[in-house]
Amino acid sequence: MSSPAPRPRLRLFDLPLDVIDLQGTLTLLGGWLADPARAPHTVVTLNPEIIVQSRSHPEFAQAVQDADLVTADGVGIVYAAKQLHGQEVPRAPGFDIVRGLMEQHGVELRVFFLGAKPGVAEAAAQNAARDYGVTVAGIHHGYFGPEDDERVARLVGESGANLLLTAMGAGRQEVFNQGQRGVLGVPVMIGCGGVIDVLAGTAELAPAWTRKLGVEWVWRVAGDRKRWNRAPRLLNFVRLVGAEKRRKR
Repeated sequence: MSSPAPRPRLRLFDLPLDVIDLQGTLTLLGGWLADPARAPHTVVTLNPEIIVQSRSHPEFAQAVQDADLVTADGVGIVYAAKQLHGQEVPRAPGFDIVRGLMEQHGVELRVFFLGAKPGVAEAAAQNAARDYGVTVAGIHHGYFGPEDDERVARLVGESGANLLLTAMGAGRQEVFNQGQRGVLGVPVMIGCGGVIDVLAGTAELAPAWTRKLGVEWVWRVAGDRKRWNRAPRLLNFVRLVGAEKRRKR
């Protein structure tokens, strides 16, 4: 097991949260990328949906608990940390982490693009190679079951990648990265949700003003009917925070 993520580290509903900003995250991950030992590390970008879903999925919760770095992805996590710990926590969203790594390390990166529908990872890889100069270590869609996890993990491990972008949806991607970390053997593995879709151009990046305010999820939910079923989870999260705050009092 690699050394623990840098402190200070909070806990939200029994899940870890590292108090680290975007630049600190990029510096930390850059160190992991440069380490000749190539020790594997998993990164989780925590959002309210992860907290809600993990409460009923022990394997998912364990994957988050075992992660080497857990950053605050959205404003909901910042809100929860303020309400429950009285502490301001900076955000380090998944897309900003991925883009920052590609901008800073470019040709040094060997990236494996794992996830999304067939064809989407290919487009993301092509665009990332063109825009940032990264080397494409490998590509695989995200439409496979747990019975194929080890087979796919071996493909990644044999690719020599030093950055793995796993975009198979919250829960599935974190459990895969953590459960297969020994086979994957990638220095930095990030469960990155829709980042591959954004890189491919099949999903639109939220406007800059929404990302600055940390409310890009509102823009996404409002503009995509397929995301409307996520709204109840967000409301549930707000209720959870309120209930936990009352319990602490």
